[in-house]
Order: sequence, then structure tokens, then C-alpha cells
Amino acid sequence: MIPITKPFMPPIEEYQKFLEGIWEREYLTNNGPLVQELEVRLKEYLGVNNLLYVSNGTIALQIAIKALGLKGEIITTPFSYVATTSSIVWEGCEPVFVDIDPDTLNIDPELIETAITERTTGILATHVFGNPCDIDAIKKIANKHGLKVIYDASHCFGTTYKDRSVFSYGDISTTSFHATKLFHTIEGGAVFTDDDELNYRMRRMRNFGHAGFEQFDGVGINGKNSEFHAAMGIVNLNYIDSIFEKRKQQSLFYEKHLHRPEFQMITIQPNCDFNYAYFPVIFESEQVMLKVNRSLVNKGIVPRRYFYPSLGTLDYVINGNNPLADDISSRILCLPLYYELSEAEQELICQIILSEKKE
Repeated sequence: MIPITKPFMPPIEEYQKFLEGIWEREYLTNNGPLVQELEVRLKEYLGVNNLLYVSNGTIALQIAIKALGLKGEIITTPFSYVATTSSIVWEGCEPVFVDIDPDTLNIDPELIETAITERTTGILATHVFGNPCDIDAIKKIANKHGLKVIYDASHCFGTTYKDRSVFSYGDISTTSFHATKLFHTIEGGAVFTDDDELNYRMRRMRNFGHAGFEQFDGVGINGKNSEFHAAMGIVNLNYIDSIFEKRKQQSLFYEKHLHRPEFQMITIQPNCDFNYAYFPVIFESEQVMLKVNRSLVNKGIVPRRYFYPSLGTLDYVINGNNPLADDISSRILCLPLYYELSEAEQELICQIILSEKKE
């Protein structure tokens, strides 16, 4: 079987060395030495000022919303993973959907301003598939209306915009280090901000509000992560440049073999160094996409309808007018992409897709 993805697995002996240290120290969690080491190494690698390692990307979003004190309405995208919307609802806010740009698949800045009301307090935008939003336009709108900006950058490890990590933009950026991501810590995530006071607040929030053993500083949650997860991250970071290069080669292979007018690929934002985290293909119709999907599955190949369905169709939100997101979500398919995927396997995938188009 060829799955949609596989987690990168480093040499087991390298991970075991860290496990031996954990056993010797008997320090398993609560901001242990490996968690602190991972944070330092990630800050250095990414070139960011502040980074807090948390238990997952969803907790990262919830902490960001809470730390910024967002209430009422938050403008967001209907084309993202469900956690983007569910985190808004979980924190007692109302998601207001704005349709997407049909080329980049990101939230359309030209539509944001018309969705702002007196109840709007923030914008939560997703850098879809690691492709940066129109960051400058969103910042201009937010500054004009006094809104806070959170970026769901779960797909963005390694992506830069104007020679800076995408994680360094917005009031807060969040990411996921889930096992399916380019860089993973099995489970995990992070929050980023250039605001030191905001970073201090989120540091307390991820650990129940603790400011000491017997002192609390505001309401908090259990957003910590363990030494075992941090160890995986430290080992995997040694291989990240090789992972990037392999993903780029695989993506260019798909592009070369599927470069046809009937297949739409996403348009990458200018001034961006892209990380090739996913390879989505937008077919001419849902019928064609489903036909291709069935043929791949019948051959033991498992792509994914990512993102489907459009989030405006969730039963706990108010569905807005998002015709582009609804349409694209019905026609898009992400192809297998992972470190061990061979060129021969990619060749097979492309042959199946192209053979369906000939019929």
C-alpha cells in the first residue's frame, strides 16, 4: 500500500540514546531539559525570537485566542483543517468565514474588510499547504481596524516569506508538530510571537497559570509536552534539510508528469521560499476527482481529499457564502508525499491518474 503520508522515522539508536538519558534523570515532563533544548534549537534553526513548545497544534490555537483576549467574531477561512474553526468555537467565539483566492487557496484579503463588524476582534488565517497568505494585505487591514491576527501555520515548517520564517508574522503564529508533518515530535505544536509580554503570558497559560510551585498568574491549561516527544524532535531536526530536499524533488516530479491544462496546481505566494509540504491537485470536476480517487484506491494507493468538506458546512457554525471554497474542496486531492516514497511509486501514481484522463 502507498499511503498519503508516513512519519519520518530517524535511526532508532539515535532516539534510544535520548531515552537512556530520560531513564537516568527520571524527569519525564513539566518543562524538562529536552523540552528546553528543543525550544532553543528550534529558535536558532527558524530564526524566531520566541517559541513555546506545546502538546499539539490545536492547543496552540486555543492558547493564542485566549492570550489575545479575543471575543465575539473572528474572521477565518472555510478552507483549512477543522481544528482552525473548532478552536474558535471552543473558545466561545464565532467564526465568520471569508472565501478564498482560487489560485493560492488562502483567505482572500479583498473580502476580509467587508466581513468586519463591530463584534470583530481578530483574524485567524491559515497558510494553506505551507503557502503563505497575503501577509502584507492582512496586516494593513488589521492595523486599520484594530484587529489581532493569528496565523494557523501548521503546514509551514521551513517556509519563509521575505527571507523571514512565516512563523514570525502576525500577533501570534501557531504550528503543529504532528507525526504527519514535515518536522514532527510525534505529537506536538508551538506558538510564536515577537511580543515578549505576550510570550510570558502564553508560557504561564500552557502550564495551568503557574508562576511558581505555589503561585498562579492568570488562568491556564495543560498545554505542556513531554521529554519523550522533545527527544524525537531533537533527533528529527538533524534530518530536516534532507527531508526538505526529498520533498522538493518529489513535488517537482509530480509537477513535471502532471503538467496538463486540466490539472490545476496551487500558485505559490511571491517572495516565498516554499517547503513542499503537500502536493494538491485540483481536478476539473468532482466527478473526475472521484473517478481518479477510486482508481488509485483500487491499486492500493491512498490519496486524501484535503480539505474536505468546506468548513462552512459544519453543523455547529453559520454557513456563509463561500462558493470558491465549497467548489475547490469538492475537486481537490492531495497525492502521497513522504520521505520513503520512491520515484517508481510516483511514476505509478501518475500513470493511473493520466490513464483515467484518457478514457
